Amino acid sequence: MKTSNNYSFVQLALTGLVSGSLVLGAQSLLTTTHTQIIVKEDTKASNSTGAQKVHYLEDPTLYSPPSGTPVDFTSAAERTLNTVVHIKTTYITNYRLSPIQEYFYGPGIRQKSSESSGSGVIISSDGYIITNNHVIADADHIEVTLDDGQSYAATIVGTDPSTDIAVVRIKANDLPHATFGNSDLVKVGEWVLAVGNPFNLNSTVTAGIVSAKARSINLFKGNYSQEIMPIESFIQTDAAVNPGNSGGALVTADGLLIGINTAIASKTGSYTGYSFAVPSNIAQKVAHDLIEYGVVQRAFIGVNLADINQKILEEKNLPNLKGVLVVSVLPNSSAKDAGLKENDVILKVGSIEVNKVPELQEQLSKFRPGDEVLLTIRRNQKTETLKLTLKNHEGTTDLVKKEDLSKKSALGATFHTLSAQELKPYQLKNGVQISQLQSGKLKSAGMSQGFIIVRIDQQPVYTAEEVAEILQNKSGGVYIEGYYPNGMQGYFGFGL
Repeated sequence: MKTSNNYSFVQLALTGLVSGSLVLGAQSLLTTTHTQIIVKEDTKASNSTGAQKVHYLEDPTLYSPPSGTPVDFTSAAERTLNTVVHIKTTYITNYRLSPIQEYFYGPGIRQKSSESSGSGVIISSDGYIITNNHVIADADHIEVTLDDGQSYAATIVGTDPSTDIAVVRIKANDLPHATFGNSDLVKVGEWVLAVGNPFNLNSTVTAGIVSAKARSINLFKGNYSQEIMPIESFIQTDAAVNPGNSGGALVTADGLLIGINTAIASKTGSYTGYSFAVPSNIAQKVAHDLIEYGVVQRAFIGVNLADINQKILEEKNLPNLKGVLVVSVLPNSSAKDAGLKENDVILKVGSIEVNKVPELQEQLSKFRPGDEVLLTIRRNQKTETLKLTLKNHEGTTDLVKKEDLSKKSALGATFHTLSAQELKPYQLKNGVQISQLQSGKLKSAGMSQGFIIVRIDQQPVYTAEEVAEILQNKSGGVYIEGYYPNGMQGYFGFGL
């Protein structure tokens, strides 16, 4: 988690929610275990950003010491410490003085700054760093300090609230960087190290074991209009993680990156025995997408699902508790096209068995729209294999390109066109919502993510592209009217 002054029952280092009934998606499956470690470049990465391609291990053999051999963490610590960075963020907030204060000091908006911190992991020699979204979300300034003490200003490459993963970049070269391992191969009981900066204690290493996999702790809040579709399938460990560890590395005993430390379950705000990390196979895919496209290419099969319990087993007359039950199939979906039906039980994604919704979600989160995936299912006591071509949330196999994003972005904000159905609760006929907000004119003016812009300079606006074009080409003063998600009206005037 990043260091802050407020703690809840579950201390965030992730922010998300996975329900038992959801629409799933993602990118490429890594295959099963081999005995040889092969390091190679990701051939799917684009050179369009000028980024060095991220290296990863294909089917790495995870550390498994001979019986009776003491575990030595020194080489893993040496291999990891110089790849983990300290991230410090500054936030500028606007506020208005009380009437009595304004009498003495004059009217107007004032600003105050606050600071927070977390961790990150260098994933390429030319300065790309993976961290948690909540570590850098809404930050006005980001400073990255390396293990050797050098500090750099960082820029945000992209964020993904659905997984609480983000990528930032610093202007540096020849940096040491982590090597991704295959989190599918991690075993419960395996030794792991957590490396980060808890309580601003730089370069701290703690050790523990993997306590559980595919753990859902119901943290994320989904928001379809803002394209937040939570993915929650944590690696649970008993390695000590505290505020400031968010975004740091979870590595195997031989130094392979198999998770991004994200959250703890705590009544005090400090470590009480459990910590949670985003699996590397999810984090790696999200990071690649953010570097290549600026946005995650999320794929969906289009089903509602449920874990199989004793009650469902008896009601559906199932032979065992294995697999995940298909509750319903959505129209115009990959599942519908492939012939998946209600009451089918999904047993495998590729060669990986899935017995819980988070496990299925984790596997599918590795795919992009247009990718093909094999599902092994059980239908009427018979096992079958179906091939699905995954789609995006709009029901096509198209990928979102950076140039498409730029048409919906301006002044540090990305906009979302609200449908008639989305506008109905607000009793509005038109409106464009701020789906993402970073440093820029709109944030400085006091707007927040989720604000619905209804009029610009007293003219109604209807699409994200329209709002972006107006604000990109506007000069002089601008006056924006709209509504917050709670129904309160908002008015903003500022210069461009």
